[in-house]
Amino acid sequence: MTLAISEQTVIVTGAARGLGAAIATAFAREGAKVAINYRNSREQAEALAASLGDRARAFQADIRDGEAVRRLVAEVTESLGAPTTVVHNALADFSFNGDARPKLDQLGWAEMTAQLDTAVKGALNLIQAARPAMASTGFGRIITIGTNLFQNPVVPYHDYTAAKGALLSLTRTAAAELGPDGITVNMVSGGLLRTTDASAGTPEAVFDLIAASTPLRQVTTPEEAADAVLFFASPWARAVTGQNLIVDGGLVFG
Repeated sequence: MTLAISEQTVIVTGAARGLGAAIATAFAREGAKVAINYRNSREQAEALAASLGDRARAFQADIRDGEAVRRLVAEVTESLGAPTTVVHNALADFSFNGDARPKLDQLGWAEMTAQLDTAVKGALNLIQAARPAMASTGFGRIITIGTNLFQNPVVPYHDYTAAKGALLSLTRTAAAELGPDGITVNMVSGGLLRTTDASAGTPEAVFDLIAASTPLRQVTTPEEAADAVLFFASPWARAVTGQNLIVDGGLVFG
């Protein structure tokens, strides 16, 4: 079974700002019903939903809380229909500024768990809450957001990169288990994006260096990364699961 994007109901976590907002906007552009999840950014989420039209709604939930995620899925189902697609984009508070990040001798375990709780626990909560409806129809698309720092760990984002590495592992093990239910699970891994709230602290010289290092001679935008997310939700990716697609202008090669 496949569904066109215009037939889908999509939950995007952490969708009030940055890449999440670009992903929500891309799905809405293609005609999907879009649930814009937020934790604290209520005004931004509601403004985005209003700008996207009647098929978009804002929903509050902390995806680290399993009960809150079950409530989120129930509210989305009542308002927009059972979710067919979940995009796990939510990011624990983080600033992409290498000079401001702790080195290993300064890194505390609490900083690691903060990233793990959002990236991995959040993904587990979402999979567990969304799976029953997806399995009952034989169709589901789960898309996680990773990083190209797996291949190119040039900055001391130890906590962020470790959590995303664990998320990639969960993406692949989930793909293996959920495939018989008609559910695919894939990851889109961007590089540094120009520009989001998280990358606003990145020095301009770093953006210029990255652009000069890519075959395309440019830094990837949130909108470009969002379009790659659409691929995994589309009928063209119906035979693709357990994959990690790097979208960074060719800075690293998979």
